Amino acid sequence: MDTVKAYVALTKPRVIELLLVAAIPAMLQADRGKVHVGFILLTLVGGWMGAAAANTFNMVADSDIDKVMNRTRKRPLARQSVSNRNAMIFGSVLTVASFLWLWLLCNSLLAGVFILLTIAFYVFVYTMWLKRRTDQNVVWGGAAGCMPVLVGWAVITDNAPDVTGWSHWWQAIVLFLVIFFWTPPHTWALGLKYREDYEAAGVPMMPVVRPPLYVTVRIIAYTLATVLTTFLLIPAAGWVYLAVSVLAGVWFMWGAVALHKSVKAGGEIKPMKLFLLSNNYLALVCVGLSVDAVLGLQTIAEMAGF
Repeated sequence: MDTVKAYVALTKPRVIELLLVAAIPAMLQADRGKVHVGFILLTLVGGWMGAAAANTFNMVADSDIDKVMNRTRKRPLARQSVSNRNAMIFGSVLTVASFLWLWLLCNSLLAGVFILLTIAFYVFVYTMWLKRRTDQNVVWGGAAGCMPVLVGWAVITDNAPDVTGWSHWWQAIVLFLVIFFWTPPHTWALGLKYREDYEAAGVPMMPVVRPPLYVTVRIIAYTLATVLTTFLLIPAAGWVYLAVSVLAGVWFMWGAVALHKSVKAGGEIKPMKLFLLSNNYLALVCVGLSVDAVLGLQTIAEMAGF
């Protein structure tokens, strides 16, 4: 049982849950008013295997610094409950399985290709290149976390004949950008909390190489970009998403500004409040869009006569 738990831990299940949450509203929004339950469940399984593979390879590449950081020293490879070799085999099996699953069971070769690109980008571009070289690592490396949206959208477009053309795919790109802009404030808040850990490991996260005030200004900028990007979907959604995106956006901005003000005032910094708020914000936006899409509400664009 301990061995099973160690292999499960390699996949970073909590991270996967958050990423896969974003795939569900994408699949529902792609074909509003229709719920492709079978394809959604199959895609979540295939996406889980792909994300698990990427996280496993990430742990192999980071096994040296995981031993140094207090936050990660209990990970399987850091405490040697699983060997690097076995982890590589495990990750490779998951990679092949996720590609074949999405291609053959979800009937989407495009989704399979997207999952391979996700794994390759996360491992080679983010983990092995950007992470230890630049304070912009999570900005560009975070693109890997946006891919579940495209994977889910591809499955629907390959299985719903009416869902074709640029008029649909632009929404997937907007959802991709929402998570892209959301990732830096989410991760930098965590970086502020564990600054000493990253510094000890030699990882140039922005909170390590820049003063807190510099970091929080950029957190505000990316938070604003996230909120404004969610608004781009409003014409293609109904009043439920409109209300949720606006209210949740105000809440997220309030959290980012509050953190900045506490840093500027020299008070106690509590970045985990924003970290948790960012998780709840993304979940709210995803749930709001999902409910709106399932109900098949009249879109704001349709209400306006477009």
